Amino acid sequence: MTERLDGVIVATALPYAEDQKAPAGLRPDLEKLAEHCQWVVENGCRGVGPNGSLGEYSSLTDAERREVARTAIAAVKNKGIAVIGVHGVGAHQARHWAELAAEDGADGVLCLPPTMYRANRGEVVHHFREVAKAGLPIMVYNNPIDTKVDLTPDLIAELGQIEHVVAVKEFSGDVRRVLEIRAAAPHLTVVAGADDVVLESLLMGATGWFAGYPNVFPAECAELFELAQLGKLAEARALYERLVPAFRWDSRTEFVQAIKHSMDFVGRYGGPCRPPRGPLSQAQLDQIDADMVLATQKLDAA
Repeated sequence: MTERLDGVIVATALPYAEDQKAPAGLRPDLEKLAEHCQWVVENGCRGVGPNGSLGEYSSLTDAERREVARTAIAAVKNKGIAVIGVHGVGAHQARHWAELAAEDGADGVLCLPPTMYRANRGEVVHHFREVAKAGLPIMVYNNPIDTKVDLTPDLIAELGQIEHVVAVKEFSGDVRRVLEIRAAAPHLTVVAGADDVVLESLLMGATGWFAGYPNVFPAECAELFELAQLGKLAEARALYERLVPAFRWDSRTEFVQAIKHSMDFVGRYGGPCRPPRGPLSQAQLDQIDADMVLATQKLDAA
């Protein structure tokens, strides 16, 4: 297994088109999705990650979910990598999505522990052993905020002994975890999972970033990643400080709506969300706009 699932991988937002026959009157706009996947790769990102939380996978039908994965894989083929979200309630569902991803030509998968059940240690290990049977490189996703299951560094080390587990997306918000995981499982790629601690994570040795705001600023995010990897701290910090007010929305409850609104702000199509995600309040919209004005003005001035 040589694919380490490192670099900047964009957790791609999903555009919808109005369609009264589709759930909630919205259908995935696959043409816009393909164009967006190509755009982020052309602007310096290594790949795309559809069917994650930002991609609203849990609001899709099974048929839509597979169409989205196939579209993203085809859009970046021979140009970038496609890491497909295969999150499932149980091991059999997650393995099913991983097998479909392998069949469709994905380069790897991103996988949470069981999504609607607070699994114990043995159940978590079983979950990932089942997903590994699909044969694709696996990025384990630690998101204790949403799943209530904390994949601690010692548990990550145990999961790292499973064939095909090559990386961990760390979204606990605790930057200390980067060094702890590197010490416990030095063969794994540590991937920054939250945009608003990305520079801190990269400086501590993370070599990947599974990111939300490259949907808005792909070139700038690719530059930030490169500066950090090269150890150019002053330049990286200056760029990070320009962007981090917007990045903080990536760690808030309404991150999907916020990132889509930020895309609209810069002239990219973000558009609406399906339920259960509702509209943002006017106060939230105003704050996002203020943060985006600050980020874009500073970028223009740089």
